[in-house]
Amino acid sequence: MTEPQPQPQPRLHLGVFFTGVGPQLIWTDPNAASHTAIETFVEIAQILERGLFDAFFLGEGLRVRENRGRVFDLDVAGRPDAITQLSALAAVTERIGLVATQNTTYNYPADLARRLASLDLLSEGRAGWNIVTTDNAWTGANFRHGGWLEHERRYERAGQFVEAAKALWASWAPDAVAPDGQAPRWSRPGSVSPVEADTDLVRLRATATVPGSRQGRPVLFQAGDSDGGRELAARHADVVFSANTEYGKAVAYAADLRDRLARHGRTPDSLRILPGASLVLGDTPAEAEEKARWVRGEQVNGPRALAFLEQYWGTDLSGYDPDGPLPDIEPSEDELDPSRGTISIERRSGKLALIQKWRDLAAERGLSIRDLVLEVSPGHPSFVGTPSTIADEWTRYVTSRAVDGFNILPHLLPASISDIVDKLVPELQERGVYRTEYRGTTLREHLDLPSLPAARDS
Repeated sequence: MTEPQPQPQPRLHLGVFFTGVGPQLIWTDPNAASHTAIETFVEIAQILERGLFDAFFLGEGLRVRENRGRVFDLDVAGRPDAITQLSALAAVTERIGLVATQNTTYNYPADLARRLASLDLLSEGRAGWNIVTTDNAWTGANFRHGGWLEHERRYERAGQFVEAAKALWASWAPDAVAPDGQAPRWSRPGSVSPVEADTDLVRLRATATVPGSRQGRPVLFQAGDSDGGRELAARHADVVFSANTEYGKAVAYAADLRDRLARHGRTPDSLRILPGASLVLGDTPAEAEEKARWVRGEQVNGPRALAFLEQYWGTDLSGYDPDGPLPDIEPSEDELDPSRGTISIERRSGKLALIQKWRDLAAERGLSIRDLVLEVSPGHPSFVGTPSTIADEWTRYVTSRAVDGFNILPHLLPASISDIVDKLVPELQERGVYRTEYRGTTLREHLDLPSLPAARDS
């Protein structure tokens, strides 16, 4: 593997991704804050701002997760709408970027573009949009539109959707609004133009209702590692939120994405790469490893382990001992149920071979149900160590441009965030790879992204 060449004066960019649901958040700990109270989100955002973070991300959940047709009540639920929630946080913060995950499959471009532009305007240029898609008919049932879009076409709609949103955001001329009350009209005639789109997946004729913000438009984030996701990122994204945290994979991903940027006429510095990373810190290596085992054990307790296998067996396994052997019954031959939103397309078929592979592994190593799920389910910490060793590792990543930073998935709120701000950030600053103060006011400035071209001038 060829090492990337170091770049002058690299800066590590950090965000926190609060998913709001799922096993990574340990809600059972007595020190865990409420995951639905506004006070928790205010506290987290203000801690991150104290730590000079670029952004606070909120995930999206259009439907509560289920398992075999019932609400999966081991998960945290009740997450408010991201744009609403971030608008409230804009009033109690000054610099932190506010990024809302919003779906292009089950939204309308003119409506979503307006809501995101409103957040951007009200926060004075601190908004971002994490662009996601879904092919999940279970989610689509909320909209009487379940399964309307084939898996292969979800990124086609996303691309058309984003192009329409960008056109709406650019449709106000920079001098559209009168500078003072002496002007004969509030907006200059012809300075706001309607936008039309007429494709097979997006059709609209709309006029943007709010002007651009201090940063021009919301910063565009894109989450996805498929070929379609990478192409969408290379065409439109300002920041890509990937799953590649292992160094070799991060280097390969960055090289592939920058090649795609060039094919779309974009420079490497027009995009920031921030893999999602889970992090466990300890004052000593032994303490960090012990804490990581505790975190993983809390995330995959007995009931969760059984529920994980139920998705694949397609039947009730609650009568089995999670510390006992794998189920001795044969799984259903039906396609895997994707209702919890956690099963990839690739795993929804061929499950019998996968289950046999797990049985062979369990037999070979004497694994119980819980042991196996700990081994094969996602969620292993990306980085485990002391603040000093993690800072050294992250410095290598950013100076070689394998990544531009990380989007951190916390396991315990607010404690895991406070540890990063109080212990890891000073180590990164000492190595010269992390800011010691905000140098701008907008999210685009925090990310050191190039300025946008001037909006349409009529």
